[in-house]
Amino acid sequence: MHCVFPSLLFAVVLSALLSWATPRSFAQNVDLSRPPESKEQGILLRDFRPQPKLKVPSTLLEKASFPVVDVHTHFEKRFKNSQDALAAYVEAMDRNNIAICVSLDAKLGEEFQEHANYLNPFRDRFILFGYLDFQGSGKSDEPSTWDVNQPGYGKRKAAQIRVSHRIGMCGLKIFKQLGLECKNPDGTFIAIDDERFDPVWAVCGELGIPVIMHTADPSAFFDPINEQNERLEELQRHPEWHFPSPPFPSRASLHAARNRVIAKHSKTHFIAAHLGNDAEDLLETQAWLDRYPNLYVEIASRISELGRQPRRAQAFIERNSDRILFGTDGPWPEKRLRSYWRFLETQDENFPYSEKEPPPQGLWNIYGVALTEETLQKVYHHNASRLIPGVQSKLEAWLARPQSK
Repeated sequence: MHCVFPSLLFAVVLSALLSWATPRSFAQNVDLSRPPESKEQGILLRDFRPQPKLKVPSTLLEKASFPVVDVHTHFEKRFKNSQDALAAYVEAMDRNNIAICVSLDAKLGEEFQEHANYLNPFRDRFILFGYLDFQGSGKSDEPSTWDVNQPGYGKRKAAQIRVSHRIGMCGLKIFKQLGLECKNPDGTFIAIDDERFDPVWAVCGELGIPVIMHTADPSAFFDPINEQNERLEELQRHPEWHFPSPPFPSRASLHAARNRVIAKHSKTHFIAAHLGNDAEDLLETQAWLDRYPNLYVEIASRISELGRQPRRAQAFIERNSDRILFGTDGPWPEKRLRSYWRFLETQDENFPYSEKEPPPQGLWNIYGVALTEETLQKVYHHNASRLIPGVQSKLEAWLARPQSK
């Protein structure tokens, strides 16, 4: 025993020295079966908020350089008919050089007038679009009871459009429920190009009012939720935004059905919301614009995609300057609005596209595209004035008002 103990002690000390001297991975050094002993070891991906060390020039614009018409806003959805919130936002519009907002929240029928009444105190600053109600008084879990599945749906809605047009409706909004939620009595999804909607598209063309359509969603929302999905963090927060096929229609099939509607109703102007939900593939979006002269796009909630491909995005917008409209999907805080001015007007690099943390549409920053003044004016207001009834007269009235010093 007297001789064994020094040998044992030597072995223990030698093992400890070798352990200290031998490089090992972080995973080998951490017992994953035990709670982390330090904050650094316990950081989760969902809490990762990297702060860039890149030092680049910054141009903080407090307003747009030219008057703006925002063709994509949701005042009932976001403000819940609060007059105080509405009045405060009109003041923000003034500060940011936003002349007019197009509200897409006026449901066709009796509720159209209710939304008009809500905006009435500032009626010179707003344009109203109606939208289709597919369910009506039907039961949410029984598609056979939905209004869209009752005889004569398209003709009834066309008649409502005529009535609403007489009291101020200037366009029609189609939400993404058409294609992703609306179902036939047998439970299958109603196709966007279903013939029951033909009277709706036709009457909009007859009346000269555009149709703004939200079709499908970003491509990542149709991909598997796994380690390769670039919007993984967002989809974990919003699993209801995931549309795997099956059971949902594929993204390509949704776009194809929408495009068949645009081709069939060539006398109707269509605005593909959110850059057609194809900002990730501007070559495809360009092909659509080349193929369908009655198609326009707007940029609401897509500067996050455009801003990570600034050279291609700049070329795309300049080339299609007569077909692109400004939109935000707001009303948003002013910090978000100013990200739009910065994106469109400057050459700034690596800046946030949103005031939120984490950013809502991808964990990256964006770069400015510095559009020409001619293109800026087209995107900000000229194209909307040409396309949407009522915009030009309200814009002229806004420009003619006394300017505060």
